[in-house]
Amino acid sequence: MKKFQPQPGFVVQAYRYALDPNATQEAALRSHCGAARAAYNWAVGWVTASWWQRTAEETYGVPETMLTQWRRWSLPALRKAFNAIKTTDARFANWWEENSKEAYNTGLANAAAAFDNYAKSKQGKRRGKKVGTPRFKPKRKARLACRFTTGTIRVEQDGRHVTLPRLGTMRVHERADSLRDRITAGTARILSATVRHERGRWFVAFQVEVAREITRVARPDTAVGIDLGVKTLAVMADSHGEIRTVSNPKHLDGALKRLRRASRAVSRRQGPDRRTGQKASKRWEKANARRNKVHHRVANLRADALHKLTAAVTAEYGTVVVEDLNVAGMLRNRRLARRIADAGFGEIRRQLAYKTRRNGCRIVAADRFFPSSKTCSGCGTVKAKLPLHVRTYECDACGLVLDRDDNAARNLAALAAACTTGTGVAGDQDTTKVSKPRGADQKTRITRPRRKTGTGRAGGANLPHQRQTETGDRTQAEALTLW
Repeated sequence: MKKFQPQPGFVVQAYRYALDPNATQEAALRSHCGAARAAYNWAVGWVTASWWQRTAEETYGVPETMLTQWRRWSLPALRKAFNAIKTTDARFANWWEENSKEAYNTGLANAAAAFDNYAKSKQGKRRGKKVGTPRFKPKRKARLACRFTTGTIRVEQDGRHVTLPRLGTMRVHERADSLRDRITAGTARILSATVRHERGRWFVAFQVEVAREITRVARPDTAVGIDLGVKTLAVMADSHGEIRTVSNPKHLDGALKRLRRASRAVSRRQGPDRRTGQKASKRWEKANARRNKVHHRVANLRADALHKLTAAVTAEYGTVVVEDLNVAGMLRNRRLARRIADAGFGEIRRQLAYKTRRNGCRIVAADRFFPSSKTCSGCGTVKAKLPLHVRTYECDACGLVLDRDDNAARNLAALAAACTTGTGVAGDQDTTKVSKPRGADQKTRITRPRRKTGTGRAGGANLPHQRQTETGDRTQAEALTLW
């Protein structure tokens, strides 16, 4: 499917508002999200049924030409098959007309994307962790979400209500005047709307094509290196020698006492049990809601702090240099996992990536093994070892004594001089390669032996029209990349 491309001078961004539905509207929202989950589960079962059937037939010695045909998982194929059975299948016949067609299309589109991710991961065309076969979504744990792409999707003129297909007009908590004014002026166009239940509330996110002029930064010729940490959230050193420190707010640590008390109250109530079919008591649901409220408040405070930090950085500096941290690997350290997750290293990098493109500045990612903390920012000498508990950097060559994080931030800022071109857009290869400083130790990863896939699993090793070779670890060809 061809990817949507905005017209020149326009960007695609989201406008997100909290909804205030009444009881009838909330029931309709839950019904639409449940319909999306049911359609997803049907698609997963419909596709994998042919896989299991072929696996069974192979054990019977059925020739290849007589095996059950593969069922295609593309969105048009799933739509056609679902429309053929929705009026006769007992799982949908009695209630499918109660919801918009977009609810079922949401589930089918998600299933098609899940199968595509699985196929690309198996072929080695998808980066990151290996993706397994799609699984059914349980009713209790599934995220409530539904996407609308056709029908009546608009912001009302009063700025306090939005209209969605089959759901009608619903009130929003905060005014949507900014989006309404842009649509009226012709500088914005709504592409789709997604409703989602998150953190105890219902939200609607409009995907909008908006005319946006590049906002020039305050100091376009200044580069800043950002060293992230736990004790101090960020140490920023610019190319003019100025060093700023952003303290870690530690929102989770401040709420741990209340969270422990709320969790203790939940543990003393009668909760749900899937093994025995026991349902949760009313007191358990109330206690769980109080505990979730603590979690939601921490998440909101963290998101607000990170957005303010990244917005301030991308509005001031022309070049931002960050480290390519292995956050997933860092979270395996049980002594630091909670504090690293609370700091939000991955979210900071994600926000910097799109905010720098929006402001027309660059973002540079240093190599994962670049020794920013071990390198002297004065003379360039690299230490062979620098334990984590040593917080002060002392250079044996030039005698420089500096805080460890300040030294790392200065080294990151110096990397910006090695990349003189490029826009920061993903895929931009117009960069100058920077060699790694010599003398730094580096751990090498050993590829684990491949595990052959047998025919006992759905999908097996014989997916249609797919290459069956597994790929090993990807080599990193350059030490400095642009996003």
